[in-house]
Amino acid sequence: MKRRVDLAKQLRQAIKKSGLTRNQIAKQADVSYAIVHGFVAGTKDLRLETASKIAAVVGVELRARDGKR
Repeated sequence: MKRRVDLAKQLRQAIKKSGLTRNQIAKQADVSYAIVHGFVAGTKDLRLETASKIAAVVGVELRARDGKR
């Protein structure tokens, strides 16, 4: 059985490993600091568009799976 790590957890890990501050990520992704802060703190969810912007800043690619398990 494959171990699954959810997208939010992967993105949070990438944010922490990026070495960028939450403010830097917010500015580079063109989203508010409150959104980045709330997401990293686990109190807010992200829209897919916002997650994609943040992922691009921290060097993570969001892509769809083919649906096969």
